Amino acid sequence: MGDYLRQFCVFGNPIEHSKSPLLHNFAFSSFSEELSFLGSYGRYLIHSDKKDNNAKLISQAFFELKLSGANITVPFKEIAYEECDEVRGIAKQIGAVNTLVLEKNNDATSLIGYNTDAEGFYETICSYNFKTALIIGAGGSAKAVAYILRQKGMQVAILNRSKDRLEYFIRNDFKCFLYQDFAPEKFDIVINATPAGLKDETLPLPKDLLKRVFLQTKMAYDLVYGVSTPFLNLAKELNITYMDGKNMLIQQAVLAFEYFCNRKIPTSRIGEKMRLALE
Repeated sequence: MGDYLRQFCVFGNPIEHSKSPLLHNFAFSSFSEELSFLGSYGRYLIHSDKKDNNAKLISQAFFELKLSGANITVPFKEIAYEECDEVRGIAKQIGAVNTLVLEKNNDATSLIGYNTDAEGFYETICSYNFKTALIIGAGGSAKAVAYILRQKGMQVAILNRSKDRLEYFIRNDFKCFLYQDFAPEKFDIVINATPAGLKDETLPLPKDLLKRVFLQTKMAYDLVYGVSTPFLNLAKELNITYMDGKNMLIQQAVLAFEYFCNRKIPTSRIGEKMRLALE
C-alpha cells in the first residue's frame, strides 16, 4: 500500500510563489485511473545555503520526506546535480538538475537527476526562428537555456555581474561579458535568467544599460513567472515583445511528470491538463 501513495515536491528558496503543485496535483488527479499510484505534490523551502552548510541539502531532505520524485528551482539546481547518484541526458552537459526521481532496483535505491528546463524553454520560442540570444545571469537556469540554444544552432552570449559564475561558460566556449565590459549589441532575444524582480523591484542590469539592450532586440523573455517584473515592465514601456516564464513552467513540468509516471501518459495529454490547471 505504501508504494501506491507517492509523495513529490518542489525544492527552492523562495518557494511560496511556485505553481508546480497546482500543475502536478491536477495532472495526478486527472490520470489517477491510468497510473499505478496516487500522487501528491507539495512545496518545500530549503533555508540553508551550501556556502554555510556542507550537509547534503537536497538529497537529505528528499529522503527525510520519503519522496518518489521532486523538482528543483532557484538557487539549488547545481547543488542537486552534485548530490545525485546518477545524472542522465543533457543534465550531464549542463551541470544542473531540476528533476529528481527515486529509482528502486531490488533492495537498492538511487537518486536520478534530469534537466527538463532546457527542452522546456526551447519549446516556447522555437517557432520564432531566432538566431542570436543574450542571457543575463549564470546560474543553473542560464546553463540549461544556453546549452539548448547553442545545440539548436543559435549564437549565445552570457552577461553576468561576477566572473567566477562565468567559468562554466568560458570553459565551454560561450561568449561572455561582465557588466562593466559590456557594450550593447543586437540580439534577437534577451533572456533574464536571474531571480531579479521575483520578490522585489530590482532589474537584472542597470536600467540605462538594459534600455539600450532592449532597443536592439525582438523579444524580452523573463524566466520568472506569475509576477509582472521590472524587467518585463520596462519591455512593455519600450513596446518590445515580451514573454514571462509561464509557458516554460508548463513545458518543463510536462517533461518532469513524464519521468514521475515512467512515461505512461503521452506528452500532449499532460500538457493539455496542466494548461487547464492554470486557467
